Amino acid sequence: MTELAQEISDVMDPARARALQVTLGKDPTIEAGDPLPPFYHQIYFWDPHLPQDLGRDGHPKVGGVIPDMGLPRRMWAGGRMEFHAALHAGNPSKRLTYIEKSERKTGRTGPLGFVTLRHEVWQGETLCLTDWQDLVYREDPAPDAPKPTPPEAATDEAVCERVGFDSTVLFRYSALTFNGHRIHYDIDYAKEIEGYQGLVVHGPLLAQHMISLADRELGGLKHFAFRATAPLMHFEEAEVCWHPEGRVWVRGPDGRQCLTATAE
Repeated sequence: MTELAQEISDVMDPARARALQVTLGKDPTIEAGDPLPPFYHQIYFWDPHLPQDLGRDGHPKVGGVIPDMGLPRRMWAGGRMEFHAALHAGNPSKRLTYIEKSERKTGRTGPLGFVTLRHEVWQGETLCLTDWQDLVYREDPAPDAPKPTPPEAATDEAVCERVGFDSTVLFRYSALTFNGHRIHYDIDYAKEIEGYQGLVVHGPLLAQHMISLADRELGGLKHFAFRATAPLMHFEEAEVCWHPEGRVWVRGPDGRQCLTATAE
């Protein structure tokens, strides 16, 4: 039996859900008692830490819920969700977190740490959502290290929606998720320390657009699994694409695949 690592309670304030709707360019319509759109749980269950308990990247220091594997760079590599029942705004809720995997390996680019968290979101006696989160930790990039070549995105979509991001959108999403990761708002840190070309668009923010599209096309979601394959910068527009087979992906402006997912 996997050991419980953390339990957090929340009332899932509808005002915060409306703020996310606005951040996504939608009218703020959610009221107490309304079912929340899928993946909106991401803006709840904050786990704030004192400044001295944060790492250099703005995330809580490892060694608490996340084990310390001696690797400074954190990335959300992907995840999967099973939707059991609707979550409702304004209802008392709890999130139980379990560590399903924690291991260190050596890859082509050096040592890597892999952590898989399983979150269960409950309202009352009902398990509404199971959410697996895959995290990867790695070393800082060498200044002369070649950039990995991202995969090419598919072009056989039936639906394509253009989305754009700027620093204000990234700030708002960071605030709504209480995500202090500096790659999303500190451009000097993102460029000079982590080697990006600009501010990095949150993987979960891109996933939210994918999930919203899949939910609309399918008329509801039971399962969703996504994987990040290349970062998207704040100055780039992207295309969120859907294929009726249940495939969803994010295509960057140069045709690269940023995220890929399956939905049903």
